[in-house]
Amino acid sequence: MKRIFYFLLTNIAIMLVLGVVLQLLGVESILQNNGADLNLQALLVFSAVFGMGGSFISLMMSKWMAKRMSGAEVIVQPRSDTERWLVNTVQRLSQKAGIGMPEVAIFHSAEINAFATGMSRNSALVAVSSGLLSNMNENEAEAVIGHEIAHVANGDMVTLTLIQGVVNTFVIFFSRIVGFFVDRVLLKNERGHGIGYYIASFVAQMVFGILASGIVMYFSRWREFRADEGGAELAGTRNMIAALEKLRRNSGASELPDQMVAFGISGGAKSNLQKFFMSHPPLEERISALKARL
Repeated sequence: MKRIFYFLLTNIAIMLVLGVVLQLLGVESILQNNGADLNLQALLVFSAVFGMGGSFISLMMSKWMAKRMSGAEVIVQPRSDTERWLVNTVQRLSQKAGIGMPEVAIFHSAEINAFATGMSRNSALVAVSSGLLSNMNENEAEAVIGHEIAHVANGDMVTLTLIQGVVNTFVIFFSRIVGFFVDRVLLKNERGHGIGYYIASFVAQMVFGILASGIVMYFSRWREFRADEGGAELAGTRNMIAALEKLRRNSGASELPDQMVAFGISGGAKSNLQKFFMSHPPLEERISALKARL
């Protein structure tokens, strides 16, 4: 379940590129008042426009980026019984959830994994790993697909975009204030923006961006419980529990790459710092929440 990883990575890349381009073009000069003081109102407007804009650009690019980064191959015409079952299952659960038929794809990975992404409920992508199809029975796989379709039906990507946009706004706002402080107070630059402003702003934006991602991860963890409930309603609570149990049994044998540990589906014993950046709650907590529904 990698949609958060792809969205955040795209968002961070876009924000960094926008920041560099705007500095090179001198657009940030609108934040100066007579070349001496920081115009906080202009800074806030600037931050909101580019913070929300970068987040929505990330959303628009989410399907394209997910396909490119995962190597997912969209099923245009099923070539096997497995692909035919996958397409039919996505179609049936999508109709049950009241959303448009998503694109269906398979990406090659030994891990049991899946993700859904896209701009809207009626223009989504649902992708599953080859490892999921090989290691889960049809009931378990259907539950995972139901979980992903629930994310789409709940509008999680749009809500995530709005939260990320607000976070971006404050990251840009406060990083520029740090840059201004370093440039004017510490380096005593009296007019315009010196090199200290640009370096300090860039570094502060990266640091604040990492810290602010914890807010997005908190929302993501909360949404996982809702998606589990949605998957249980679409495919059956016992099937959803069995799927999560299968993921828990396989999580130790199939570790994610280091850069994706915080975005993995599996839980386990984590330090408080690791938990802060986890996009998914521990599997034990998710299984317990579903068992309480029985």
